[in-house]
Amino acid sequence: MKIIVPMAGMGKRMRPHTLTTPKPLLPIAGKSIVQRLVEDIANACSEKVDEIVFIIGHFGKETEDHLKKIANDLGAIGTIYYQEEALGTAHAILCAKEALTGKVVIAFADTLFKADFKIDDSQEGIIWVQKIEDPKAFGVVKVNDKNVITDFFEKPEHFVSDLAIIGIYYIKDGANLRKELQYLIDNNIKDKGEFQLTNALENMKNKGIEFTPGKVIEWLDCGNKDSTVYTNQRILEFNKGKNLISKTHTSLNSVIIEPCYIGENVKLINSVVGPYVSIGNNSVIEDSVIKNSIVQTHAKISFANIHNSMFGNYVDFKNSNSELSMGDYSTQHNK
Repeated sequence: MKIIVPMAGMGKRMRPHTLTTPKPLLPIAGKSIVQRLVEDIANACSEKVDEIVFIIGHFGKETEDHLKKIANDLGAIGTIYYQEEALGTAHAILCAKEALTGKVVIAFADTLFKADFKIDDSQEGIIWVQKIEDPKAFGVVKVNDKNVITDFFEKPEHFVSDLAIIGIYYIKDGANLRKELQYLIDNNIKDKGEFQLTNALENMKNKGIEFTPGKVIEWLDCGNKDSTVYTNQRILEFNKGKNLISKTHTSLNSVIIEPCYIGENVKLINSVVGPYVSIGNNSVIEDSVIKNSIVQTHAKISFANIHNSMFGNYVDFKNSNSELSMGDYSTQHNK
């Protein structure tokens, strides 16, 4: 079994954080989005994951080493492929065409989920979906009375189904998928201006491959600041009762309202932190109240009352009652 993770997107909706850090490496309750994603999928696989493939832009050696370590920690080989140009989901996956053999799970690295299942790898294909109110921004599927997918639609302008594809797919025969993806590229078949995975799946379905919908308990998006902060809240809630507070943190006249994640060597001074707060390693919170927020590493926040916010690495923030988003190495001292 292989897991293939396309993650080369620029993450424009998550700026300023993605100016310095690829979106899938942003932290949620102490772990990067992509680490949580592949751990959850590996746990759902009914057989051992041998290889985890990351399709990235040129993010640098440090990021590549980090991704390989994520795979190695799960007992798998980590492999890197590059997408030089953003030409759509089908093009992204085909950038790792050498890995498209045998059983594969494809998971786009801007989503997390809560589920309780094992992948039935005897199926020809599984497409995980979630019912949503407004599906216009997503690929959607229609199913028949036998719970088999009959149609795929990419971001339909008019309502055809409320079953949105959440970005996780199981394909029993990766080589078959590779052939259909290559067909789209070779024949310049685009939808909404890009090469779409849904078109390849539609072709496979028309040739007799049967796809069934998979269901999750909850689908969590990490597309922008507000949704990422909410996802952090839900992940903390899912892990309530687990020890997410480092023993190396120090607390002086401060209160932690759980659930929270507190990293290594964090200093809390005269502050109230929580609920639903994640604070990265070596950060300092002083004379502040913080709730429902993400603070990355080496940040310093003082004399602040903060909620629904994200702070990058090495942020220095002082004196404000705010809801905001600050990227790495930013400084803001309000009078």
